Amino acid sequence: MADIGERIKACRLCAGRFAATQTAHAPRPVVWFRPGARVLIAGQAPGLRVHRSGRPFDDASGDRLRGWLGLSEAEFYDLDRVAIVPMAFCFPGYDARGSDLPPPPACAREWHAQVMQALDAVALRIVIGGPAQRWHLGTRAGVTETVRAWRDHVPGVFPLPHPSWRNTAWLKRNPWFEEELLPVLRDEMRKVMDG
Repeated sequence: MADIGERIKACRLCAGRFAATQTAHAPRPVVWFRPGARVLIAGQAPGLRVHRSGRPFDDASGDRLRGWLGLSEAEFYDLDRVAIVPMAFCFPGYDARGSDLPPPPACAREWHAQVMQALDAVALRIVIGGPAQRWHLGTRAGVTETVRAWRDHVPGVFPLPHPSWRNTAWLKRNPWFEEELLPVLRDEMRKVMDG
């Protein structure tokens, strides 16, 4: 496992692609997993702040996600219990309009199956956003439809929207998410974290 983490940290597969973005940045893979983790948080890709800090969900989205999960910051970043594995380990950059670019598929093709094979103790998967839901759940449905069907996946998997501030309007339009899904998710999270 240490070997795959080091190989991912050294990856420069997308260097040319990132250099051509509006941000013109170099790859900086953010690796946050260890054998024995019981919880997998499967996301999309690091944002610019995470690219700079090297710590996943080190932003307002992370604050919201920790609230959804009912985890303290110390629990969330406990590598012995929580693995955070995005579909792309590097910040993809911004387009000319300043919008986030999608995770490059090359990263998932190169690394994702290997990482998932190494994480063989996972009891609970939190699957955030469309790219992760397509890979982990095999769905072609949109995020809203996938999250609305959350009962089809529990107790071992919970599909979630991205916790970005950009989804605040989505949360207001879908009150069932906070009223129905989150209490069940928090209960399941406590069972796995405390078990």
